[in-house]
Amino acid sequence: MKLGFSTLSLFLKPLDEILDTAKRDGFEAIEILSEGPYAAYNIEKNDEIIKISDKGNIEINIHGPTVDLNLASINEGIRRESVKQTIETIDMANKIGANAITVHPGKIGRKDDKLRKYALDLAVESIGQCVDYGKEHGNIKISVENLPERYSFLGNKVEEIEYIQENTDSKITIDTGHANTCKDCQEFFKLKNIEYFHINDNNKIKDQHLILGEGTLDLNLLKYIDKGIIELNTYEKVLKTQELIRSLGY
Repeated sequence: MKLGFSTLSLFLKPLDEILDTAKRDGFEAIEILSEGPYAAYNIEKNDEIIKISDKGNIEINIHGPTVDLNLASINEGIRRESVKQTIETIDMANKIGANAITVHPGKIGRKDDKLRKYALDLAVESIGQCVDYGKEHGNIKISVENLPERYSFLGNKVEEIEYIQENTDSKITIDTGHANTCKDCQEFFKLKNIEYFHINDNNKIKDQHLILGEGTLDLNLLKYIDKGIIELNTYEKVLKTQELIRSLGY
């Protein structure tokens, strides 16, 4: 398994230091959480692009911005801004030679099946724009992430992720913890066009982002993972999960 980690675990550390840490500890990839200091406009402003230009063999992926954004919003202004910031992230990804950008499909404000379908089609429209832009600017892949089991979230059903992927030509990011909160957990792991996985665990009820093995995720599902990003909030937890994965022979 090609293994990396999210910058969430070392949040606020300079990106060049994070890359050095990844190399030191035997990781092959990182995922930059594009929020706060790692948002596209801050990376450019603070010359972080220069600092990470010598990334060596470390593959760089990016988690697109999600705070206060919604690619499926029925408010056109919010949806336009969400697309705009995702496109800015694509431009930054192109400059640093990144591989893919993970995006959230979006959410709705109330329990209403007709609204859900409407928002799902808005997500397809927004994500489709980003996919097309990425192809034209450095061939940056857009990868849509499955979300936890909650009615307001889109993309927590296998058929919804498939619908978005098939209608946008995007890739797919499977979050193991998010999948674990859903009834058809194993089916997410079997989807086609998966770019990589977010690796974390939970109690099957809440999206807790636990160390692998501390929740209820079936560890036999790791056999489906070719490339994984450990997504936890401390680096100590990242290393514990890395150790477990390697001890299991993956």
